[in-house]
Amino acid sequence: MNTAADKAHSASLERDGRVVNSTHGDIRPGEIAIGVIIGRTTEFFDFFVYAIASVLVFPSYVFPYLQPLEGTLASFALFSLAFFGRPLGTFLFTYIDQHHGRGVKLTIALFLLGGSTMAIALLPSHAQVGATSAWLLGLFRLLQGVALGGAWDGLPSLLSLNSPEEKRGWYSMIPQVGAPLGLALACALFAYFLALLEPSDFLRWGWRYPFFVALALNIVALFARLRIVATPEFKRLFDNRELQPSPPFETLFSEWRVILLGAFAPLASFALFHLVAVFPLSYNQLFTTSSPVRFLIIEGLGALLCVVAIVASGILADKVGRRAVLGVSAALIGTFCFAPVLLGFGQFGEGLYLLLGFILLGLSFGQAAGAVNGSFRQQYRYTGAAIVSNSAWFIGAGFAPLVALWLTATFGLWAVGLYLLSGVICTLGALRINRQWGRRESESESPAVVAD
Repeated sequence: MNTAADKAHSASLERDGRVVNSTHGDIRPGEIAIGVIIGRTTEFFDFFVYAIASVLVFPSYVFPYLQPLEGTLASFALFSLAFFGRPLGTFLFTYIDQHHGRGVKLTIALFLLGGSTMAIALLPSHAQVGATSAWLLGLFRLLQGVALGGAWDGLPSLLSLNSPEEKRGWYSMIPQVGAPLGLALACALFAYFLALLEPSDFLRWGWRYPFFVALALNIVALFARLRIVATPEFKRLFDNRELQPSPPFETLFSEWRVILLGAFAPLASFALFHLVAVFPLSYNQLFTTSSPVRFLIIEGLGALLCVVAIVASGILADKVGRRAVLGVSAALIGTFCFAPVLLGFGQFGEGLYLLLGFILLGLSFGQAAGAVNGSFRQQYRYTGAAIVSNSAWFIGAGFAPLVALWLTATFGLWAVGLYLLSGVICTLGALRINRQWGRRESESESPAVVAD
């Protein structure tokens, strides 16, 4: 099929979608916000369902021949594969976007995400297929990453572009709310099945149900997001190049300085993200006798507290500026580098670590997305934002659970604090180098694109 025919066919599909889905000519920020929150919540729910299973299920289900610590480290190594897949997904699905349209790209990406998640739910154990179980898990995890890289839909960008300039901090934090909501839902489901079932039943079949729920949520998210991308306002911004993808390699070579700074600017927040949301569960499971149900409940409540802190970050950013919130929160995270040792002080220490950690995470993570994207030239902002997001997650978060657990087992909890401090130094350094970001963002003719 030739390219012209592909574009014509795609254009006709999206035009039909606009007729069916659009009730008015202009799309309001509130409607975009709902689509963004639904989309990000489902993506992060998939993410955290896998992360929790990496601690509670896969070490004994896929790696029963290893000691619990080594099995968890192997599980976290497979966990990191998704962050290798995200850049691949960006490059692959940018091509699909350019040749077949946004709706086709988003549909394929979310079905790939849902299919990979379903495949993990049906994963055979090591006892059934031997080492093939680990190979299959790695493949499905890699495909999840490819799908997440391709699921970049521009909705956070559309939300930012439709927001009042004086409310840019508020609307920038909205996509970030999906992360703690997804975590809270994942914690609730796993806690429910752990409390309901005998350990043998949970390990045999109970753990699969949260993955089935993830597939159902992906289908809901697909329709919610397709409705937005089929609106006339999205088409207008796309045609004006505000939301039009540029060739990834051209963007990479033309804007490499901004991409490099953008990857390091949120490093403190992204490192803290996994050191609060994923690593503590592995410590609880391996080094304490505390119930995972109790821990998951506390973590879920902490995630809801994180939502409140994210909302507060939006209010603060509109009063003092996003760059100031990023800088101050990074400095506060620097003081938090002493906190990992609290995990060694029993249930009170665990609770205090999670409480403080989620508050700091919300304040920093709420404004961490797209910290330097206003520095992109307009024609590169859409694709550049996706590349920055993938790079930041890869560098700052992809290996954090693996590194933190290895450091704890080798040197102790204090070493995790040094690892977190390295992310803080990178963030403060990137913000200092890019000190003109605030001026360029305010002078830009259109608001900065927000990465997911």
